Amino acid sequence: MALKLDTTSPPGDALRKAIEERGWTQEELALIVGRSRMTISDIIAGRSNITPGMAISLAAAFENDASEWLHLDAGFRLSQAEDDSRQVKRRMHLFDLAPIRDMQKRGWITETNNIEQLEDELKRFFGVDSLEKPPEIQVSTRRTIKTAHLSSQQRAWCFRARQMAVALVVRPFVQSRLMEAAREIRDLAAYPGEAAHLPDLLSSYGIRFVVVEPLAGAKIDGAALWLNDHSPVIAVSVRFDRIDSFWFTVMHEFSHVRHNDTLSVDSRLSVDSPKDDKERDSMELRADAEASASLVPKHELDSFVRRIGPLYSKKRIVQFAHRMKIHPGIIVGQLQHREEIGFRTHREMLARVRGVITAVALTDGWGNTISPGALA
Repeated sequence: MALKLDTTSPPGDALRKAIEERGWTQEELALIVGRSRMTISDIIAGRSNITPGMAISLAAAFENDASEWLHLDAGFRLSQAEDDSRQVKRRMHLFDLAPIRDMQKRGWITETNNIEQLEDELKRFFGVDSLEKPPEIQVSTRRTIKTAHLSSQQRAWCFRARQMAVALVVRPFVQSRLMEAAREIRDLAAYPGEAAHLPDLLSSYGIRFVVVEPLAGAKIDGAALWLNDHSPVIAVSVRFDRIDSFWFTVMHEFSHVRHNDTLSVDSRLSVDSPKDDKERDSMELRADAEASASLVPKHELDSFVRRIGPLYSKKRIVQFAHRMKIHPGIIVGQLQHREEIGFRTHREMLARVRGVITAVALTDGWGNTISPGALA
């Protein structure tokens, strides 16, 4: 009598049941189909597939069609592949969500190939219970590429900055003192070495300051965020090691803190409406304008350009900088931004500050590592 296969069973189980129904042993089936006992045993254990030749032999032994055996085997293998596919999609989602390898290299998350452990590591890092959606963070950022969403690299960078800021102890924040703070911060921009006083100065006004080396492809210069309604944070990447970029970024983010930008509007960089996008763009333009004016008053720079341009000699720039009580490199940077001079003109005046600031600020990167326990 022809055998009717149970298509819900793995091929090995179906073959074992077929042997039992005939009252045969594995050795006897092996003799009947002209194969070794090991071949039969491997199929039953799921270690071997049912080949077309074996399907024909089994069909002859059990009086059914070879296609039934092949269909049963193919269905089982496909179901296994689908399980693998689900795991692949699960991993793909995590790698879309975060720059896994870079985060592991930086010690932000533990290295593991286990999907469950990796998910747990990311949940811990982002402080969330679910990874179905990208973790949200209220932040205003200065970035090269303006998009509605943070990239995965930028998101991880911002979360790392927030983690670090939690570990800092600062004086109580008082909004009314920020004009005073702006003047004191600006005074530090006269000499490169004065940047060393910035973390303590901001701390005295209740503002946390951290430095995080950017992740590859992040293209982020700085961010302003709040741990709560009374705990602002300024984070910088110092990806451009030049005095003009550093101080412009600091003053740009200080503007966001001064105006409570990340508290007054939903700045989680999710596309809510064109109105929200327009408001965010307006805040960024305002922060740019205030950062420039706080370093060099616009009317003063306008006057300098009218009087001196286009002959911007090093001597004239230094004289103007001394009158403004600002570093000459900041004047050079603003002239470059206005396209009054070329990007390579007077670059020797763009002093470096990365080494100064990373020596005193809480820093992640450039060889500075922070153990997870230190930020707990």
